[in-house]
Amino acid sequence: MLKIKRAFLVFGCLFLFQTHAHSQDTLRVNLTEFLEIGLEASGQVAYESRAVDLAGNRADQARSQRVLPQMEFRSQHGIIPGVKQRPDSDPLPDGQLYLDPRLENDWEDWAIFTRAELSALQPIYSWGAISSAVQAAEAGAKAAEQQFGAVKAEAELQLYELYFSYLLAMEISRILEDANSQLREVERVIERMQEDGDPDLKESDVFKFDIFRTEFEVQKTEVQQGFDYVKRVWNYALSATPAETYIPAENFLDPVPFELHEYEYYEQMALQSRSELRGVEYGIDAFKNGLEATRAQQYPSFFLGITGSFANTPNRPRQTNPFIINNSNYASAGVGFVIRQNLNFSSMRTSVDRAEIEYRRVNDLHKAVSDGIILELNESYRDAVIAERKVAQTEDALRIARNWVRNEQLNYDIGFGDIEDLLDAVQKELELRLELKQNIFDLNKKVAALYKAGGIPINQLSLN
Repeated sequence: MLKIKRAFLVFGCLFLFQTHAHSQDTLRVNLTEFLEIGLEASGQVAYESRAVDLAGNRADQARSQRVLPQMEFRSQHGIIPGVKQRPDSDPLPDGQLYLDPRLENDWEDWAIFTRAELSALQPIYSWGAISSAVQAAEAGAKAAEQQFGAVKAEAELQLYELYFSYLLAMEISRILEDANSQLREVERVIERMQEDGDPDLKESDVFKFDIFRTEFEVQKTEVQQGFDYVKRVWNYALSATPAETYIPAENFLDPVPFELHEYEYYEQMALQSRSELRGVEYGIDAFKNGLEATRAQQYPSFFLGITGSFANTPNRPRQTNPFIINNSNYASAGVGFVIRQNLNFSSMRTSVDRAEIEYRRVNDLHKAVSDGIILELNESYRDAVIAERKVAQTEDALRIARNWVRNEQLNYDIGFGDIEDLLDAVQKELELRLELKQNIFDLNKKVAALYKAGGIPINQLSLN
């Protein structure tokens, strides 16, 4: 019997979307446009792109540690009373008031107090810790970009399958319309034979036809619902507004133009271009530089220290003795050499050991990813070769079936035909038409999967 239901199983795993929009304007998009709009509207792609932004931010932060990584400014403000000497004290100049032990606050003289302090550290030599940390962060940013490329390629593959799902649904709908016309013609023949009492018409033929027609009606409903589902998914995936709907620019499902190369070609492309592999390689660089930075932290780091402070209060005179500082009115600055050394050597050794383990682990990951890519590529190449062969064989079988239908129709017209043979021929032709379109869809999907496995951009298929 008809195998229409199987043709729509490909729709169920592509996206889990639903929408309540009613389209009004119809917009035609080709495959390239569909991929571009779909990727732009994809929440998953947008989410993963933020990981690239974060990795770039971490790289910028690491680079900022090269120049004045620690620089602080603090200020204090308030209102404080002035100072005065007692009347019975010997008068002293404002710059020597510190010599009067009986100096007291003047609660009738208030002024604004302002103090500002600035301190900074500039790395001079860190045994390569800072430069290694910067290189590790930059490699991590590149690894994040490659990981984003892998996520984007997977999203492109899903959108690619969705695009051809629409074309497949259109083709199946047209085939069912043709089949419905053929069934009506067979039904008229059976009714005429019944009216004429034709002895060649068997009662079992009538029962078989009735069962076939009943099942056909059920499958027509399945096809229509599947088509409606694909339309809704399309509009959701492209973020269509309630006033618009998208449809493919093409009207027919045909094999994508491509040339199937030898397996070695795709393996070479995969090992050179797969984002997953490039990402791991950048990750190896990141962990290697991170290990060097961790090792360097075991040694003392040298810095240039700069400090300066200033305070001013109009009613509190600055003192002239360099050893006596009036905290409310003074100015000072200094430049010095700073040495930092972490003395917890056990903890530092543990950190180095952990960094070495992580570095070895990411090297093992490179081999694991390579193995996975080769296995995926072998499977994809096998599927593409089989799918291409299936399309060719189904086309040959369909030509034979069409000749069979014409032969049975001719035999029946001249009085030598059998209604059961005619019904079998029509049914077989219909099944092969459906199978051919399904196989073409599978071929396009398998070729796209092969391109992805080989690290070749899928959008090149739309440019061939």
